[in-house]
Amino acid sequence: MARGERRRRAVLAEGVRTAERAARGGPGQRDGRGGAPRSTAGGVAVAIVVLSLALGLSGRWVLAWHRARRAVTLHSAPPALPANSSSPAVAPGLFWGTYRPHVYFGMKTRSPKPLLTGLMWAQQGTTRGTPKLRHTCEQGDGVGPYGWEFHDGLSFGRQHIQDGALWLTTEFVKRPGGQHGGDWSWRVTVEPQASSTSALPLVSLFFYVMTDGKEVLLPEVEAKGQLKFISGRTSELGDFRFTLMPPTNPGDTAPKYGSYNVFWTSNPGLPLLTEMVKNSLNSWFQHRPPGASPERYLGLPGSLKWEDRSPSGQGQGQFLIQQVTLKVPFSVEFVFESGSAQAGGNQALPRLAGSLLTQTLENHAEAFRERFEKTFHLKEKGLSPGEQALGQAALSDLLGGIGYFYGQGLVLPDMGVEESEQKVDPALFPPIPLFTAVPSRSFFPRGFLWDEGFHQLVVQRWDPYLTREALGHWLGLLNADGWIGREQILGDEARARVPPEFLVQRAVHANPPTLLLPVAHMLEGGDPDDLAFLRKAFPRLHAWFSWLHQSQAGPVPLSYRWRGRDPALPTLLNPKTLPSGLDDYPRASHPSVAERHLDLRCWVALGARVLTQLAEYLGETEVAAELGPLAASLESAESLDELHWAQELGVFADFGNHTKAVQLKPRPPQGLVRVVGRPQPRLQYVDALGYVSLFPLLLRLLDPNSSRLGPLLDILADSRHLWSPFGLRSLAASSSFYGQHNSEHDPPYWRGAVWLNVNYLALGALHHYGQLKGPHQARAAKLHSELRANVVGNVWRQYQSTGFLWEQYSDRDGRGMGCRPFNGWTSLVLLAMAEDY
Repeated sequence: MARGERRRRAVLAEGVRTAERAARGGPGQRDGRGGAPRSTAGGVAVAIVVLSLALGLSGRWVLAWHRARRAVTLHSAPPALPANSSSPAVAPGLFWGTYRPHVYFGMKTRSPKPLLTGLMWAQQGTTRGTPKLRHTCEQGDGVGPYGWEFHDGLSFGRQHIQDGALWLTTEFVKRPGGQHGGDWSWRVTVEPQASSTSALPLVSLFFYVMTDGKEVLLPEVEAKGQLKFISGRTSELGDFRFTLMPPTNPGDTAPKYGSYNVFWTSNPGLPLLTEMVKNSLNSWFQHRPPGASPERYLGLPGSLKWEDRSPSGQGQGQFLIQQVTLKVPFSVEFVFESGSAQAGGNQALPRLAGSLLTQTLENHAEAFRERFEKTFHLKEKGLSPGEQALGQAALSDLLGGIGYFYGQGLVLPDMGVEESEQKVDPALFPPIPLFTAVPSRSFFPRGFLWDEGFHQLVVQRWDPYLTREALGHWLGLLNADGWIGREQILGDEARARVPPEFLVQRAVHANPPTLLLPVAHMLEGGDPDDLAFLRKAFPRLHAWFSWLHQSQAGPVPLSYRWRGRDPALPTLLNPKTLPSGLDDYPRASHPSVAERHLDLRCWVALGARVLTQLAEYLGETEVAAELGPLAASLESAESLDELHWAQELGVFADFGNHTKAVQLKPRPPQGLVRVVGRPQPRLQYVDALGYVSLFPLLLRLLDPNSSRLGPLLDILADSRHLWSPFGLRSLAASSSFYGQHNSEHDPPYWRGAVWLNVNYLALGALHHYGQLKGPHQARAAKLHSELRANVVGNVWRQYQSTGFLWEQYSDRDGRGMGCRPFNGWTSLVLLAMAEDY
C-alpha cells in the first residue's frame, strides 16, 4: 500500500475511533458544570461533529490526491499512432534523422536511448588559448547566417554555415535497406569566404558517436595507431560501422593530408558534452603536411585503450570523438553502414562515398527542386529566383528543425483552487516521446504546443505523413483529464537550456488549440491516409477539446477565461497572460475571475466547429449532437455581440476589471513601479486595439454580410492603428500600451511588432472573404493583395540582408527582431507566397 493511501486510511480510522470514544463518554469527557459524565445525547452529537470533520478533511485530501494523480497519468484512449511507431520495423525511413535541432549538425535515432552522432569544429590559431569550439546553436556565438538550403524531412539535406572567414557546407543522405533504418553518409566541406583575404586557416573537425546505455563501441586501429573505423552493436540497430574517410580537396577525390586525434571515454551526459571536449583540448600537436612548414594546433590527448578510462563510466554509455585537422579548403566524409543493409542482397552495396555520394546528393537536390515547384508553384506564380530560394529555405529550415525528444516533464496539478492559493509540489509526468518541429534552433529548440499547429500547416503541404507523426505524438501527451502541456521540456539536453522557473508546466494552463488548423485541412483535403489517422485520433482530439472548453470556462455561459495570468505585481504594467500565446498583449489591468477573453472564445468556437465536422464525417453521432449546438451558439452573432462587442470602442474586445490609468513610474530605489491613477478600475471592455480585436475575423467566424466585418476591415487597414508597410501590427499605434515595456527589464513583445503567424491568419481570412459574395468582398480581396505584398516583401528583404528568418519584425522599419533563426511559424511566408490558406 502506498504511503499516501496508508495515511488516508489512518485519518479515517482515527476519526472513527475519536467519535466512538466521544459517544461512549470515555475518560476525560466531562462537562463544565459538575464534573459528571456527559449525557448520551451530548456524546452522540460530539461524535457526529468529529466524524464529519474527519470525513470532510479526508474527503478533500482524497480529492486533491485524485487530481494530482490524474495530472500525471496518461490518457486511456487508444493511441493515434501504431505501437512502436518510431521503431525501424514500423517506420524505417524516419528512424535516423537530424533530430537534434539545437546542434549545428548531428543525427540520432528515434529511440528513448538513441545512438547519437554530431559535429563540432574549431578554427585553430585565431586566439590565444583554447579555440572557439562550435557545437550547439547559440544566439550570441557570432556564427551566421546558417540554415538548410535543402531538407526533405526524410533522407537528404544540405546546410550552409558562415563562421567568420569560414564557409561550411554540411550534407547528408540516407540509403534505405535492411531492417534497421539503412545506411547514411555525411559530407562536410570547409572553404574560405569568397571575400576573405587572410591566410588560409587551419581547422579541426570533430566527429563524435555516443551511446546512452550498455551498448558497446569498438574502435578498430590501423598498424600506425590511426583509427580505421568504429564498429558496434545495439538491439535496435544490430551491427553497424562508422568510417571517417580520408579528407580531399572540395570536388576532388585525391586525398589531402590531415592530422588525427581521438578521444574515448564514458558518456558525460549531453549537457556537459561541449564543455568536456573544450577542456580536453589541452595538448599541443604539430600539423606537418609534406613540403609545408609545420603548424601547431590544440588537439585531444586521447587513447583508444578503454582501460585507460575511468571505470566509473561503465554502464552509462560511451563517447568516442575523432578530430581531423587540416588546411582549408577541404571536404571530409563520415559514413554509417548498417550490417543488415549490407547483408540484404547477394552482393555488398558500394560504400556511399566519393563520386557515388556526389551523384546521390545531386540527384536528391534536383528531386527536391522539382517536388518543391510541383507543391508550391512559386515559379509559376512569377516569383523571382531569389524569392523561390527563400521559400525553399523556409521549408527546409522548418523540416531541418524537427526533433525527437524523450523524457519526463514537470507538472503542477490543478487542485481546483486559484493558483495563488495552491500549495503543492510539481510531479514528474510519465516518460514520453515527442516528434515535433521547433520554433528556433538557437533559442527555443523544443516543442511548443501553439507553435506546432502553425508549423504543421507548412509541413502538411509537403509531407502529410510527417504531420500525422507529429500530431500523433502531441496527442500522445494527453493526461487523464485531456490536458497537454504548452511547453515540452523532455530530457536532460532540453532541460539544460531552460531557466528553472519555466521548467514546470501547470495542468490548469491551456494554449491556443492550433493543432486543429492542420486537422481542419486534413478533413477538407480528404486524403484516405489522413482520414484514417483522424478516425484513430478522434477520441483524443475530443478529450483535448473537452478539457479546453470546460477548464477555461468563463464567468457567464459561452464566455472563456485564460487561466494563469500573472498576479498584479507592483513592477508589472499589465500582468501577462502567457497561456494565450500572446504573452504581454494588454488585458484587463486588474486580473479577476470576471474576465472574458475574446481570443479564447474564438479558439473554442473554431474547435467546436472542427470537432463537429469531424464527428459528423466519422459517424460519431453522440459527439456531433453534443458539439453541434455549442458550435452554433459560439458562432452566433448575437452571443458574440452580447459578450464582446464594445459599442463605445467600435470593436470586439476583452472584458474585465480595468482602467487605462496605469503606468510605470520611477520610484527609487525600487526602480520602475506600477502606479494606478483615476479612474479606478471597474468592470468594462478593455481598450487594447490589436490582434485580439481581430480574432472573429482571423478565424473566419463572421458571416460575410456581418455588420461587424466593415469596422474590423477599417481598423485593419488604418495606418494609425494596425496597418504598416511591413504587415499588421500586434497592437495599434494609437494604443497607450504601444511599444511600452511591461517592466523595467521586460521590453515590449506583442505590443506593436509584426508577427507572421497572425498575419498569415489575416491573409487567409481576407482571401476567404474576398471569395464570398457580400458587401466587403472587393475590399477584402484588395487588402489581401496589399498585405501579402507587404509581408512577403519585407521578409524577403530582411532575408537578403541578414540570411535569417526572424521571430518578429519591426512595424517601424521592417527589421528582423527577437531571436534568429526563427524557422517556426515564420516559415508561413512560404504559404503566403503560394497563396495557400
